[in-house]
Amino acid sequence: MRVHSDKEPAFRQRAVEREGACPMTTAENSVKTGPGRHKDTAGKTTIADSVVATIAGIATREVEGVHAMGGGATRAVGAVRDRVSRSDDHTRGVKVEVGEEQAAIDLDVVVGYGTHIAETASDIRGSVTSAVELMTGLEVVEINVNVRDVHVPGEESDEDEDSGRVR
Repeated sequence: MRVHSDKEPAFRQRAVEREGACPMTTAENSVKTGPGRHKDTAGKTTIADSVVATIAGIATREVEGVHAMGGGATRAVGAVRDRVSRSDDHTRGVKVEVGEEQAAIDLDVVVGYGTHIAETASDIRGSVTSAVELMTGLEVVEINVNVRDVHVPGEESDEDEDSGRVR
């Protein structure tokens, strides 16, 4: 799998540091009650759809060849929203369905011109599956990658077109 940086993504580094510890998504959590002893306590961990969408969006953007997320209208509205709020929407172009133990994900992406699309889609699936399963403990059962556009370097982006004729 190819990612933008030469180093491992932060979520993988933290997992290695924890030596294989996995977040618990089951109804029972373990609480340490003394030296080497654990007591099971009742409780339920719920993971919001938006959490899974954020993880999937960030993992998708790390893949080489992905230029942007979302379709044309989504990107245009998102660009205006980003300017107003001064933050990135990591869930743009991401739709998820989250159950108690499984997640299904739909991704709308824009790839760079010259990108091998099938290979990039495979890399996206691998990156997103690894990130979501490691961080949430949910089983990813499906990832649909919808390539909505190809970015050609040198062409004006949707954001530049919104600025009008006069600068």
